Amino acid sequence: MSMQNTSRAEQPTRRRPRCELPADPAAIVIFGASGDLTRRKLLPALYELAAADCLAPRFAIVGFARSRMTDDEFRKQCEEALRTHGEPAGFDVGTWQSFGNSLSYLVGDYDAPEAYQRLKERLDALDREHQLGGHRLFYLATPPQTYPVIVEQLGRANLARPKDETSWTRIVVEKPFGRDLPSARALNQQLLRVFDEGQVYRIDHYLGKETVQNLLVFRFANGIFEPLWNRNYVDHVQITAAESIGVERRAAFYETAGALRDMMQNHLLQLVALVAMEPPAKFDALAVRNEKIKVLQSIRPFEPADVAKQVVRGQYGPGTVNGTNVAGYREERGVRPDSTTETFVAARLWIDNWRWADVPFYLRTGKRLARQVTQIAVQFRRAPHIVFRNRKLDPNWLVLNLQPDEGISLAFGAKLPGPELQIQTVPMDFRYSTTFGEVGASAYATLLNDCLRGDATLFDRADSVEAAWALLDPVLQDWAEAPAPEFPNYAAGSWGPPAAEELLARDGRYWRNP
Repeated sequence: MSMQNTSRAEQPTRRRPRCELPADPAAIVIFGASGDLTRRKLLPALYELAAADCLAPRFAIVGFARSRMTDDEFRKQCEEALRTHGEPAGFDVGTWQSFGNSLSYLVGDYDAPEAYQRLKERLDALDREHQLGGHRLFYLATPPQTYPVIVEQLGRANLARPKDETSWTRIVVEKPFGRDLPSARALNQQLLRVFDEGQVYRIDHYLGKETVQNLLVFRFANGIFEPLWNRNYVDHVQITAAESIGVERRAAFYETAGALRDMMQNHLLQLVALVAMEPPAKFDALAVRNEKIKVLQSIRPFEPADVAKQVVRGQYGPGTVNGTNVAGYREERGVRPDSTTETFVAARLWIDNWRWADVPFYLRTGKRLARQVTQIAVQFRRAPHIVFRNRKLDPNWLVLNLQPDEGISLAFGAKLPGPELQIQTVPMDFRYSTTFGEVGASAYATLLNDCLRGDATLFDRADSVEAAWALLDPVLQDWAEAPAPEFPNYAAGSWGPPAAEELLARDGRYWRNP
């Protein structure tokens, strides 16, 4: 059953959504401009905003990195990146000409004061030339160890504060936000010595996905679901972030991080907060983030004696993914042959408040799983009295698909046609691409657009980052002290180790595998 009954001929033409009001004129400085993140994500996102008239008619993009190149070489590199990694609506020569003219490049070491003086002179010149109003956005697309150095140098060069009362200065910080609670606190302290909290935008690209944002609309703009969104009607919640790929070129990073630091601490806990939060008084950054931090602070802490019962870790071995034989994690280039780094984590959480008492939240994430999918699945409680005796009744599921096919599905029981009473579960599906026909904004474009407008609703706050680390630090400590399981303990192409299935089976439940 489909909520969309428009015929194929009547479906809307796929088009790029437009912005009604452009952002302020601004200079956008990308530290790490020669890196992979800039090529694959940031430049395509900024180009996407320019093509949708979301950027102001006057803007400038300054690349800052240690690699030596001229402005023209940087523009050529950017054009190649856009043609390779550009947005689905395609590469437009006219848009590129105006976008390319906004690009310039500055070479410098991140710890060199003279480089920041050159940057300051460049920004002042761009302000005068393009009338940018002194608005500046700094984006840290560099390895995390360089964050403190760049932040300190920006402060010393007097680039961290707005030029005057009418201008703004903001800084975007990529994850990971620390490796544990002490390092996260240290990073926040370093940032807040130079910038105010209101200037700092800690980005998590998962929160820019359409379905994540639609979760808030789904909950708080519809009167039919919110009354059911509590312990009286919800049996449990599952959040899955599965990847079919391996570590690819990230082995050096992944060996020092693992799945818990890479995915659980940020992406999955952010989704938990959005699913479980109370309705905010109004839809703004302060109200929404206040409700999210309450959820994180309400999650029951992991006691050392219970970590092994509540959290499962795994590492993939050789297997088959999409019909192709793939190597195990320990055979990946750059990985130690005896590595105990986890590539899979599953956990059971309890939120100790009135809305969610006794409702388990099951989280899992992993690499080299059966397929790529990110979804939030809510199972509702069964009817209190079953009048259809001797009939198999499946539970009702509400599933929010974040990727790859963004949409929402509701499963319920319906009678099969015929003389006998037979019940079958049927889905009611909504898909963004089918219903709206538009090429939705990429996650990075959405978040950069918010940042340029000063909307911090979908960005992390210092206390939220520290609350997430405070929850998971006991797990990391237990793993550091206890021997790892016999790795590898799941085959590539499966849904993870058997212990993850047992985590739910002990509660009489099972994972909902797409």
